[in-house]
Amino acid sequence: MEIINICDELKNNAYPGRGIIIGKTNDSENIAIAYFIMGRSENSRNRIFALDGNGIKTKAFDEAKLTDPSLIIYAPVRVVNGVTIVTNGDQTDTVYDFIADGKSFEEALRTRTFEPDAPNFTPRISGVVTGSDYKLSILKSAEGDENSTQRYFFEYSSPKKGEGHFIHTYKCDGNPIPSFEGEPKLVKIEGNIDEFTNSIWNSLNVDNKVSLFTRFINVKTGESDTRIINKNV
Repeated sequence: MEIINICDELKNNAYPGRGIIIGKTNDSENIAIAYFIMGRSENSRNRIFALDGNGIKTKAFDEAKLTDPSLIIYAPVRVVNGVTIVTNGDQTDTVYDFIADGKSFEEALRTRTFEPDAPNFTPRISGVVTGSDYKLSILKSAEGDENSTQRYFFEYSSPKKGEGHFIHTYKCDGNPIPSFEGEPKLVKIEGNIDEFTNSIWNSLNVDNKVSLFTRFINVKTGESDTRIINKNV
């Protein structure tokens, strides 16, 4: 698979939706995580990321403008038993509960499906980091068929330095919005956490981007460093 520049990838897609990037930094010292959200509607754009313990949660920026919290208010990032979980919905809690109970990432997501937001049926994307290894998943409809679920799992052990994988909810903008296709994209992981964060944020479409979370986790110590950028401030 050809490795791509994540900045170029984002600049060339006005609406990838929500996205997860996980990979190893070029110095091999950290696992890098990024999670971003975008929005087209006022309700989707009316959000911020806020720290919540060792994870984050989404919140309404203006509570008076919040109309339907069901698919936009959730905890994208949680940590349990040394495992960092990042997802685009309330399946974060499902994965958390299963791992806390000694079960697996895959078992958790086999109990879930895509989001019930017809006609888009937004895929659920999820990732977990354990030490220097990580997994990604996408749960999607079969070409918009609400009665058919496709579950894909991808596992990356001992990743190469300076490389990661990117998965996002939508292939591009549209009506209905087409779901992501194929396996996660191989991308370069470059720079320190601030360079990594700023390069992603500055590459997202200025009208549609909403919030960005990044975290570097030291593979030896488990210590982490986190950044959050919100368009609404």
